[in-house]
Amino acid sequence: MNDSQQIQEVGFAVAIQRRRLLYAGVAATAGLCGAGLALWNHSATDAGEKIDPSLWQRKFETPAGGTTLDMTSFQGKPLVLNFWATWCPPCVEEMPLLNRFFRENSSKGWQVVGLAIDKPESVRRFLRDFAVGYPIGMAESDGIGLAQSLGNLSGGLPFSLVITGTGAIVQRKIGRLSPSDLSAWASFEFSG
Repeated sequence: MNDSQQIQEVGFAVAIQRRRLLYAGVAATAGLCGAGLALWNHSATDAGEKIDPSLWQRKFETPAGGTTLDMTSFQGKPLVLNFWATWCPPCVEEMPLLNRFFRENSSKGWQVVGLAIDKPESVRRFLRDFAVGYPIGMAESDGIGLAQSLGNLSGGLPFSLVITGTGAIVQRKIGRLSPSDLSAWASFEFSG
């Protein structure tokens, strides 16, 4: 075997070793992500942790201005709380689904509230073209901290929570809602 062949074989062995390390790294990352997702789903759906009572004390300006959205009026019934922004395409895409969910389930006691993490003028302009039937509050930049306090540690949008009438968080979702998410939520049975 000449030097050129030896160098080529060593290079090939190094390439194989690098590939194995890359695959191991990808597998470890996937495993950690899966474990994190499982922990997230467990904490959001099984723990039934109570919402921070200070949420019910909050008031938000409405997009129309001059009036406020008082969160105490949503206490005691199941609530989908959705954080969104006009500049967030998945947020905008899920709004018709949330609107339909609200129309179909409000007679069953369900409530939906959208909290806009956006500038008031942008929200007003958006809602002139795409009106929704559920209440919208202007959380603006304070909404990011509120969403984080409710479990959205990454600060991603859209972010939705399902809160029971007794104030337990039973679902959290970061990312665009699907019809199956809302269908599953509509089938929840709440005692309070």
